[in-house]
Amino acid sequence: MQEAQKSLSLWAKIKSMLSEKNNIYLRPFISSLLLLTGFIFHFFHFAFYQHDISPLLWNILAYLPVGIPVLIEAYKCIKNKDIFSEYTLMSIATIGAFCIGEYPEAVSVMLFYTIGEIFQDRAVNRAKQNITSLLNLKSNITFVIRNGQAIATDPKLVQIGDIIEVKVGERVSLDGSLLSPSSACFDTAALTGESTPKTIGEKGSILSGMLSLNKVVHIKVTKPYGESTLSRLLAMVKDAAQKKAPAERFIRKFARVYTPVIVGLAILIVLMPLLYASIHPTFHYFFHTWFSKALVFLVISCPCALVISIPLGYFGGIGAASKQGILFKGGNYLNAITKIDTLLFDKTGTLTNGIFEVQEVQEIQGTEDPKEIQYIQTIPQNPLDIPYFVKAIAEVEAKSNHPIAKAILAYAKKINLPIRPIDEVEELAGLGLKANLDHHEILVGNLPLMDNYQINYPKALCNTVSTIVCCAQDRILLGYFILSDTPKKNLVQTIKKLRTLGIKKMQILSGDKQSIVSNLGEKIGIKSAYGDLLPEGKVKHLQELLSQHSHNVAFVGDGINDAPVLAMSDIGIAMGGLGSDIAIETADVIIQTDHIEKIADAIHIGRLTTKIVYQNIALALGVKLLVLTLAALGIANLWEAVFADVGVALLAILNAARIPYSYKSYSK
Repeated sequence: MQEAQKSLSLWAKIKSMLSEKNNIYLRPFISSLLLLTGFIFHFFHFAFYQHDISPLLWNILAYLPVGIPVLIEAYKCIKNKDIFSEYTLMSIATIGAFCIGEYPEAVSVMLFYTIGEIFQDRAVNRAKQNITSLLNLKSNITFVIRNGQAIATDPKLVQIGDIIEVKVGERVSLDGSLLSPSSACFDTAALTGESTPKTIGEKGSILSGMLSLNKVVHIKVTKPYGESTLSRLLAMVKDAAQKKAPAERFIRKFARVYTPVIVGLAILIVLMPLLYASIHPTFHYFFHTWFSKALVFLVISCPCALVISIPLGYFGGIGAASKQGILFKGGNYLNAITKIDTLLFDKTGTLTNGIFEVQEVQEIQGTEDPKEIQYIQTIPQNPLDIPYFVKAIAEVEAKSNHPIAKAILAYAKKINLPIRPIDEVEELAGLGLKANLDHHEILVGNLPLMDNYQINYPKALCNTVSTIVCCAQDRILLGYFILSDTPKKNLVQTIKKLRTLGIKKMQILSGDKQSIVSNLGEKIGIKSAYGDLLPEGKVKHLQELLSQHSHNVAFVGDGINDAPVLAMSDIGIAMGGLGSDIAIETADVIIQTDHIEKIADAIHIGRLTTKIVYQNIALALGVKLLVLTLAALGIANLWEAVFADVGVALLAILNAARIPYSYKSYSK
């Protein structure tokens, strides 16, 4: 019985060695062992190895483990009409080497290529690690509360409005709002790159991919599985690999022309000396010699280093960025961000925290020519003292997701103000909201909105360095809120870092009042600050910059109103884009946190990636050109050809793999 168990155990080990995972190591190991023993047999003059056929058979055995996969790939390429692939070149070169008796060299080409592939796979896996780790966040099961019990369900089957339960240490599978009456702590590192846990209170927004740290929580689902934050993020990561940078596209086109040219030159290396010998009888032509040189030429010509290392470089850059909470939607944007010399910023939520607080509530008395202003306490002592316009503003703003609306609703909650639901609310882009309330037209928004509807207001408000939200009923001003916002932490230092990175021009484009925008610009060191801009005003400003053809412009924004300029700019950068569907869809780069420093990080990663990619191009083309010249002159042999092909590919792969380790974050 024990012997049978040992046999089964041995067979399990053999099967494990032959498994797909280990097969990539087993094949080069067998080939290396046979090649090495062949050298030993030859060196010590083993009798059986001296027979003419023995070295051929022995090296064929060494060739097959590493050669068959390449021959199969060559067949597939030819079948798909891709005749001049690297697999075809290596197949022709190695079979030709067997024909002229260069057995060990033929095996070595395939062996070193296979070893190079292993290094490539390891480098790719390392580069993908930060990105593919997201795939592990996807949960196949979520627990839905049904009749008071938590029932295991496929997340794809969960409906909006369902209640899900997430235990301590589990990941949230769907977006929703927190129902637990007390605050809960969540790890958001997988989504934002932030190591500091985030505390979220009742009705706070919960994103799929977050990890519950301290308690069992109940979450009301607000989005279906396919539209959840994590699903959208994963879809973008997959798409990113498909968007090629200019260097990648160039190499693909280059290879299509380069490879047939090389094959043609290899044929000429064989035929031209023959033609020369027919004209000059004194020249002795040996087919074996020139055929061998042509084979060396073919082996050197394989564009492995270029084809492998350049996409790997860009993928490494995308991986390094994702670790910092920066999502590039493709290698082309990594390349494009290096050329940026002009940065345009939205203000609220981008340069400022976007967390407004109501500072004052002002009620207007005297409607046609308001002169007397009655000050209302921020928190009235008696709810009956709350003016009608305060209720109207809160009820209308309840339909908006703007940071100002959230501040007003927080204020309403603070003073225990009941809010009625309103159905008919129209958003006026860049201005505010229009609603029908108690059979009256209610306008809630900024001063330009009041101007558009010819509503009188105290002109002194134009000079207020704060955010004003007015409320008018039937074209008569009832009152207004004064709110404040604060610049983001480290904003001044970030602006200085961006200048050291060569960003020559920076401007603020905002729909807020000019006085507020100018005041912020003065504080943070940006002289060009433009306020009172509607979305079309931002577009017009950007068009003027782009028409000059001397600027490469990036726009940084976070809201719905920013979507047109995010799309039009050379690079659109969305701040805190995980909460904004339109920002995610429109932007090219997404800063998954609200940290403004990440913009400098994104530019730095793009430049480092591009630098390493061009180093690889120069290395591969330089060495190949040198060895190709030597091969054409008959100086280089097959061993030098192997180094020029596989050796350079290995060096390029190792160079590309260092991107995540060479990068140092500006935000740390």
